[in-house]
Parts: sequence; structure tokens; C-alpha cells
Amino acid sequence: MPPQVDIESLATRESEQVEWKENVADPADVVRTLVAFANDFSNLGGGYVVCGGRETKDAHGFQKVELVGLTAARIRETEGRVTSACAQFVSPPLIPLLEELPGPDPEHRVLVFIVAATGQAHSFRGPGEGGRYYIRLGRQNHEARNGLLLQLLQRKGAREPWDRRVHPEARVEDIDLVAFRDLLQRLHLWDPARTVDAYLDPATSLSPMVPSFCVREPLTGVLRPRNFTLLLVGRNPQQFWPEAHVILSAYPDTHRATPHAERHEVFGTLLRQAETLLKRMDDEVVVLMDKTGVAQPNVVKYPRRALHEAVVNALAHRDYDAFHPVRVTVFVDRVEIGSPGGLPPGVDADLFRQGRALPVWRNQALAWFLNKLGLAQAEGQGIATIIHTAAASGCPAPAFQLTADSLVCTLGAHPRASRNHPGVDTGTAKPRRAQRRRRPTSHRP
Repeated sequence: MPPQVDIESLATRESEQVEWKENVADPADVVRTLVAFANDFSNLGGGYVVCGGRETKDAHGFQKVELVGLTAARIRETEGRVTSACAQFVSPPLIPLLEELPGPDPEHRVLVFIVAATGQAHSFRGPGEGGRYYIRLGRQNHEARNGLLLQLLQRKGAREPWDRRVHPEARVEDIDLVAFRDLLQRLHLWDPARTVDAYLDPATSLSPMVPSFCVREPLTGVLRPRNFTLLLVGRNPQQFWPEAHVILSAYPDTHRATPHAERHEVFGTLLRQAETLLKRMDDEVVVLMDKTGVAQPNVVKYPRRALHEAVVNALAHRDYDAFHPVRVTVFVDRVEIGSPGGLPPGVDADLFRQGRALPVWRNQALAWFLNKLGLAQAEGQGIATIIHTAAASGCPAPAFQLTADSLVCTLGAHPRASRNHPGVDTGTAKPRRAQRRRRPTSHRP
């Protein structure tokens, strides 16, 4: 079986899900990190501790990792001490997965501990200390105390995240097996030597961060799909969640009080909804030309990447327990993308608006698939990408309307679009030449 860890991918990007240890001088520190990943306060799905990697910075200040590796004796020692501590001093005990990967030379290898998120709150009784709960905030471990500890315990006592739940009425027959195979092929994970049943087996998962597609009921033995399986490759997801669709509207003005408008309801799987919306958003990425000698004769009305990120974020991170659809509304001067559900607990609203909030994924399994398919950014970069892409294109700063029940992202059109629609005010001054033409003609006595 090929390794589950792509070490090159981990080494080329900074991540809240990766911790690098060069010499593993303190095995207890490794265990604290594994506990923090398992507690999964930000709903990232778990994480990796890579032993034998030296973390540095390149000439531009970005992360650079050098694989130095560990000797065979050091690997055996580290593996034994960490796994023993996870079993004896972590409550409830943890059993991390292990991957041993090639190092820089035949005498050294890299040891990777993998731990997936669990449904329990784990504490670690380190040397000389009582049981403490650890969580991951950004790229650092923190002891969960007071309010953070209360939130952690409340979350672990609640139901599983929506996308991981098993649907009590669905069966394997509700999965579109052709779409299922197509999804695995797009992910480059389809093995023609294996049957579809092998991938649907409860013991099989595509990643340590993603659960199995199905679960077998303990009493009846019936194989039932999880929610994310039905939403991604179900025959008719709206059979189970009628609200899991999109309403796409378009108005030929800056408001809804127009005699004519377009309205489309987009149904089907999450992937079909995403592909339909992205194609429609591409219609808004038109080129606005100005041949009067300006510095930029051609600009786009909206940056394509910002539109795509906003739409995919609305689908991936919406609250599927809410009885409302996603709404995408196109006006002549802006696009509004509304997603049911407010910010997840623990996300600061001001930092979110700035694109600097710590990533918290409401539907981690859905986000994982959309990221692997190239439809979404990883590591909570979506909002920051929207903000920076809009600024680089000369468009107004995106606006985020946050309530307890919804999140609306508004992307404004480039100011040049107002010249095609004179009644549209994009917040910028009109050219002086145009202002002169609108002045009333004076009458001489």
C-alpha cells in the first residue's frame, strides 16, 4: 500500500495541521501536539507530527523544510516512547498511525505520527503535571482553560459534525456508483483492481483526516452512507435535504425592484452545484476596456478567483442543518453570495473580515474533497484570497455581513463598470471630462 503521507506536499506549505520535529528531544511535546490534533478545536480533521524535519525560512521569509531524518535506533526509541505515552498518559488513550518514509540518505528515515480528530476530549498527564487539555490555535499548542476548555468539552459532548454523521434512512443504493467512481478517478485514487465495495467498506478511508464513506449498523448490519457521501455522490441528495440547493438570481439593475429578472434553482450533488455556479460566475468575468490612454486599458469586472472562492466557500461551509438554500444574486454593480449559518464558534468576526481568522471548518470532509479537486483553497485561505484578489484587480474591498443565522459576502464590480451603467455609483469619482458634460449650459443675457 502506498504511504498515506505526501511529505513533499507537507514540506512546501505552512499548515496548522503539521508540526516539524528535528531531533525529538522531548517526546512529551510530541504527545501534547498529538492530543491537540485529536481534540481538533478548529475542526481541521487532525494532523501530522513529522520527526526528522528541520524547519527554516527561505530568502523571502517563507517556510522551508529540510529533511534530516533519524537513525534506525532513534526512530525505534521515539516510536516506543511516544506510543507508550499516548496509551498510558493520555485519557482517553490515543493510538496514532505511523508512517516511516525515506530520509536524505540510506542511514536516515523520517518518522510521521498521524492522528485523526476524535469525538472525545483528550487530556495528557505530562511529567510532573496533572491532566491537561491541549488544543491547536494557529500553528501553536495551547492549554485549554476556562472558556476554551468549556467550549472543547461542550463540542465533544455534542453530535458529530454534520458531514460525518451517518444518515439513518439512506442505503448504499442511494449512492450513484458511476459518480462515485468518477470522483475517485478525478482524485487519482481509483484502482481498477479493486471493487467499488472495497472503497465503500467501513474500514476504508481515503485519508486519515476523512472518515469512511459508509458505516455498518451494529445490530442490523445494514451499510449506511455518511452525509458527505450522499451530498457528493448521491443519486438525489435533495431527497434527504430539500434545502441543500442554490437559488441563483440576476437583476438588470442595482436593486431587486425591477420588472424583469432571472431565477434559477440549482439542484443535484454538491459538485454539480459548484460546477454550475462557477460556469455562471465566469460570465461575470468580462473585460472592461478603456482606450483613452489610461494606465490599464483592460481590466476585469470581477476577479475570477474571488468569485470562485466565495461561491465554493458558501457551499462547503454552510450550515446544512439550516432550512435555507445558498443564494447567489447578481446585480449590475455587485454579486452577493449568501450562506446559511453564522460563523462557527471561536471565530472572531473582526479577524474574519480581515482574512486573518484561524481556520475553522464546519464541514471538514466536504472541504477536504473540494480542496483535493482544486475547487477550494486549503488552510483557511479562502477569505484572504478573496480580499487580496479583489484589491489586486482594483475592485472595491469585499463586504461581509455576519449574523447569527447567515453570512453574506458582497463582491463589488470594478469602478469602470459604472461607465456602462451611468446610474451605478461604485464609490469612485467620475472622470472630470464626464462631469463637465453634465453641467447645465449657461444662458448669456
